[in-house]
Amino acid sequence: MLGLLRELHPIAEGAAMPVAPHIALDSAGPSAVDGRHIRALTFQSVRLAYLRHVLPEPALPAGGGRALVLGSGRGLLARGLARLGFDVVAVDPSPAATALAEAADDGTGVTYLTSPAEELALPNDSFDLVYCADTLEITERPDAVVAQAARVLRPGGAFVYDTVNRTLVSRLVYLGAFQAFPGTRIMPRGRYAAHRLRRPAELAEVLDRAGLSARDVSSFKPRDVRSLVRATRGRRRGTLTDEQLPALVDMVLQPDGSPVVTYLGYAVRRA
Repeated sequence: MLGLLRELHPIAEGAAMPVAPHIALDSAGPSAVDGRHIRALTFQSVRLAYLRHVLPEPALPAGGGRALVLGSGRGLLARGLARLGFDVVAVDPSPAATALAEAADDGTGVTYLTSPAEELALPNDSFDLVYCADTLEITERPDAVVAQAARVLRPGGAFVYDTVNRTLVSRLVYLGAFQAFPGTRIMPRGRYAAHRLRRPAELAEVLDRAGLSARDVSSFKPRDVRSLVRATRGRRRGTLTDEQLPALVDMVLQPDGSPVVTYLGYAVRRA
């Protein structure tokens, strides 16, 4: 742990204070470091790998169906689902993110909407899959988010999500490295808070209250946590681009692992 702290916070070792970059979420400006987009890029491969892991379940129709992405950001995951054969609606609370998603679309047919996940203006029973990204660790109202997702799912449809566990290590990473420590900060302060990081058992209770039956929880993490630190510092310094980060971080799925920081899961809407 001491070694990781030294990598995260080189000031303690006498290193010079790095020049702070411009941290701006949902911004494509040349000087902006958008930690939300960095997260989406580095999570993309493991998110899709997890979907391939659970797609054989009868909760999802063969060959796709209708999918909704909550917290879609610039639309990376939504476009990935469209390429898997889904008819996709992507929803995000940020108008700036929606505009960036529409500009980045390359003809996938995704429909982009701006709306909070807690208040969806979408019909009941209208999706086979809801994927909740970049939301459960942000919202103050997880019950409202999950209830809305359950409402728009057809009976037997799948709610898939990824989020952040509440542990000592996750606090170090999300509250310290990503929000506070010079050299690795990529998020605005206050984006994450300890009480919004939720343990799998707590989230299972939220799912159950919404009429969803939890089926799985799988851990995922960087293959080597030092690569995450180096990638984050390199992006802040401007020596790495967003597009270089996924290969450097190399997130791996651990279906049988106990989640220390991040985890994926899915549940099925009860009839």
